[in-house]
Amino acid sequence: MLNHACLRGMNTRESFEAVCGLIDASEVEFDLLLATGDLAQDGSAEAYRYLADAFNCYRFSTCWIPGNHDHYETMKQHFRAERVVPSKHVVSDHWQIVMLNSTLPDMTHGHISASQLDFLDQALQSCPDKHALVCLHHQARAAGSFWIDDKGLKNDEELRQRLSQHTHLRGVLWGHVHQESQRNIGDVKWMSTPSSCIQFKPGNEEFAIDDRPPGYRRLDLHTDGCIESSVYRLSISQLERLV
Repeated sequence: MLNHACLRGMNTRESFEAVCGLIDASEVEFDLLLATGDLAQDGSAEAYRYLADAFNCYRFSTCWIPGNHDHYETMKQHFRAERVVPSKHVVSDHWQIVMLNSTLPDMTHGHISASQLDFLDQALQSCPDKHALVCLHHQARAAGSFWIDDKGLKNDEELRQRLSQHTHLRGVLWGHVHQESQRNIGDVKWMSTPSSCIQFKPGNEEFAIDDRPPGYRRLDLHTDGCIESSVYRLSISQLERLV
């Protein structure tokens, strides 16, 4: 997030700001922004202060979790803006959102700790009458590319087993894979979100960059438990200005 920091030729601050511009240009009245990790490549205080200021400019709040590139303690110290909320369990009239930390210090792959699994159960059990969306950084289901799945969530089966015990679960959302995916299994929608910088090419056994632009995923959570979701991306001309 430093001014001139680039990832594979793309200025990450400029791409983040361009994606924020997409949100600004939308006529939708958003209620909440979910930041699902890898928010700062260098994990610096400067980056998190910049992000806190950026998120605080919106009329709605931001909930956040760390990714494997983040420095969690630095995030907690500097994510103190009014609209950047520390809560990992957000409850509304019809919905609840649980934000899980899947990171391990100095590791690329993820793991949901016993304490986080207990927190998940306690949160969902506390509001059995509300539909539930669970968010984490690492993929809760395999992306289908060996190189990124090897760096994924090591106890994904254990997480899915815990989640299966909660019949009011309606969605699971993650980042990490830098690509969009969506799969309905029973009453649950499993989703990955695109990155605000480079995208990883789906289905590749080896690392490869996709030519799709940065973007974000919008979620519409309906009172009956239905989730409508779409991905919005920068235009090709906007992408060309970033590289």
